[in-house]
Amino acid sequence: MDDSLRVTLQKHGQEHLFKFFPEMNSRQHEKIHTQLREINWRELETLISTYVLNTPENVIPPEISPAPYFPAVPKNEEQKEKYRIALKRGSELLRKGKVAALTVAGGQGTRLGYDGPKGTFAITPVKNKTLFQYFAEKIIRTGKKYGCPLHWFIMTGKTNDSHTREFFRKNSFFGIHPSFVHFFTQGTMPSIGMDGKLLLESKESLSLSPNGHGGTLLALKLSGSVAQMRKVGIEYLSYFQVDNPLVSVADPLFIGLHFLEKSEMSSRMLAKTDPFEKLGNFCISGGRLNIIEYSDMPKDLAEMTEADGRLRFIAGSPAIHVISVDFVEKLTEGGSLNLPWHRAEKKVPCIDADGNQITPVKPNAIKLETFIFDALPFAGKTMILEAKREDEFSPVKNPDGVDSAVSCVRMLVDKDVRRLEKAGISVPKKENGTPDCVVELSPLTFLDDEDVVAYAADKGINDPERGEKVYYA
Repeated sequence: MDDSLRVTLQKHGQEHLFKFFPEMNSRQHEKIHTQLREINWRELETLISTYVLNTPENVIPPEISPAPYFPAVPKNEEQKEKYRIALKRGSELLRKGKVAALTVAGGQGTRLGYDGPKGTFAITPVKNKTLFQYFAEKIIRTGKKYGCPLHWFIMTGKTNDSHTREFFRKNSFFGIHPSFVHFFTQGTMPSIGMDGKLLLESKESLSLSPNGHGGTLLALKLSGSVAQMRKVGIEYLSYFQVDNPLVSVADPLFIGLHFLEKSEMSSRMLAKTDPFEKLGNFCISGGRLNIIEYSDMPKDLAEMTEADGRLRFIAGSPAIHVISVDFVEKLTEGGSLNLPWHRAEKKVPCIDADGNQITPVKPNAIKLETFIFDALPFAGKTMILEAKREDEFSPVKNPDGVDSAVSCVRMLVDKDVRRLEKAGISVPKKENGTPDCVVELSPLTFLDDEDVVAYAADKGINDPERGEKVYYA
């Protein structure tokens, strides 16, 4: 170990990290040296003092009020006209290549019981397409529909980056030209023991974890992705997470409203199903848009209702955004991004002082993350558009139950059934009103309702039979 690094570790009380250096080879030395050099030790010491050795109090902003939003369905003629103009403008931006898709895909499928990047998890009901393939086909169709191929930026994690890239190569990028797919890697943070000491995963490696989806913005800057966007004229990013296959990869109405409102960062909202649904709450405080985590929202505010019985704080966040590239550059100027950190107690496998492997049965560490929604208060102008849950949100987080692979497949089928019915196709139903068949529409042909109606009118679509599994392409 070089002397300067040894002095740094001693200065910050982390000298235990070089205990195993004498027994390492040169390759192992270089691995941990690289990890240690990447750490901003002054900042980390402050974070340890603030978030590890002490537990910061969650302070709710004063005088919060519900955030205003545009409804999914316009309420009057004035709004109808605004939506018409927004749809036209969003379509123009797509035709001019001003919009790119941005997918956060740094996670593994651990909670699903799946060993691999979550984006490689098979999800569609008939063809078993993976999440990545399903998004890729939507992106291809979007490009064809608007006459301009869509660039796709994918944020991986250090643990799944090589696997993800290889998956795309093996699948020939699912038909997208490789020059339009851009991978960049999320930053990491060391896992920190309850005593403020960094944990070692092995003798040659720190225990590192992703720095949260807030790290997306800085990773875009540091990876050179923002420079790539500038080079090809991209001005707006359609942001979504890899575990939500229902989402529109680039919704022209959402993009157009973002443009018309001169918003720097815009969000979709869902009407919460109950006061304590696990969605962040959109709120206004001090004239700025904030999201208050569901776990931090005071009970009396969460349960507050309007005169008609609707929740007062009804707007929940499904993590769907449009972000201006100018805003990303503004936030990351100088190569840093100062978003608030969030503390989470976790069970982190590590080695002990003698180098023995430990698998903890209770939380032994603090992980620190930043969240992308914490960028909202920094935006000069924001905008929220309501999304219909059944059309835009069904996350794949668990193997069964709520927000699971099972519930997502059901919602994928239901969405495609509604599209077929809008095109005049008769779909058999069970006594309880649910589809008595399994259908899957290929996004390469059917991006939206308009595509299904047009295809049915032009070429015709056969009615599915009772109990049948049908793939329409």
